[in-house]
Amino acid sequence: MFKIIVDLFFVVIIEAAITPFIRRLAFVLGAVDNPNARRVNKKPMPTIGGLGIFVTYNIGAFVLLRQQFPTHELFSILLASSVVVLTGMIDDILELKPRQKMFGIFIAALVIYFLGGIRMNVLNLPFVSHEIHLGWWSLPITIFWILALTNAVNLIDGLDGLADGVSLISLTTMGIVGYFFLHTHQLYVPIACFMLAACLVGFLPYNFHPAKIFLGDTGALFIGFMISVLSLKGLKNVTFISLLVPIIILGVPITDTVYAMIRRKLNKHPVSQADKHHLHHQLMRMGLTHRQTVLTIYAISLIFSFISLLFLLSPAWGTWPLIISLILALELFVESIGLLGEKYKPLMHLIQKIISNRSTNDPNVEVWHLGEEKPNQLKRESKEKVESKENKE
Repeated sequence: MFKIIVDLFFVVIIEAAITPFIRRLAFVLGAVDNPNARRVNKKPMPTIGGLGIFVTYNIGAFVLLRQQFPTHELFSILLASSVVVLTGMIDDILELKPRQKMFGIFIAALVIYFLGGIRMNVLNLPFVSHEIHLGWWSLPITIFWILALTNAVNLIDGLDGLADGVSLISLTTMGIVGYFFLHTHQLYVPIACFMLAACLVGFLPYNFHPAKIFLGDTGALFIGFMISVLSLKGLKNVTFISLLVPIIILGVPITDTVYAMIRRKLNKHPVSQADKHHLHHQLMRMGLTHRQTVLTIYAISLIFSFISLLFLLSPAWGTWPLIISLILALELFVESIGLLGEKYKPLMHLIQKIISNRSTNDPNVEVWHLGEEKPNQLKRESKEKVESKENKE
């Protein structure tokens, strides 16, 4: 274990050392993000920062910690992730269409399913001892899982250090869950989570605001793809909780993605059409600075991670109250920042209506609307304050 910890420190150092060279390479290849209406950067920024993360991760997997990983899965993941990184690099340099990027991720997902043998096979229903063998459904469900999580991480990559930090928190939590709660002999899965997290630690000083280099689609797609595959390793025989935990851990990017799709549907825009109404955009509209917005989303991500641990620690009967509380809290937060628009606030309007009805039905409560004469109770309170002030004088 001590050797593993030392090797993880080496991974951080290697990533920190290799990133300046990747930055220069980005300018040579023309992988540069120029300012436009959708971007927050004010000057051209080198991208493909994820290439350094990809290289460093594989140095750790094939050199430093080689004995920890099974050969077949290691090479399968290398091949699949290479397809994802190549897709991201082409997009960072030439800018691909969303459909073309999805096709690259789809090919990588097929490699994981057929060559790597990493897939969902069995679903265990909650509260009953019944297993559902997915059969041929295993393929579309596995492909959907990889596509969804990969794109979720990619969509949240909108501010300096945002996707890096959120993914770092998620991977660390996944590593902790895998090591302490899954009770599996396959320790290479949490080790892989910690190793990828170590890569992100080494990259974060270059990516945090003000950034010197961006992850680019090269990095965001690679990180999202690896998170989807590593979480899938713990879901081979899926229980309700084991399926729920990685979704909660990735609550920030998943929430942002789901509400972005709903928002675009409500506004009758194509789902793939980019906009400036994501979580980080809305927080900045509320007056937060670039750095404050990123740190706020880090805090939200930590809350999601803490809740995921509560699910693992709580008894079976406590699962549903946690789920309901989480959904209500999430909906209130989304409505309060206007993630679906200023008009979409059904839960807040319902709460206001309930409070208003209770106030109207209670004979001891006098309701006062702005612009109307104050109720007698408020008049009495104001008169008492004036008299008290005169007595003191």
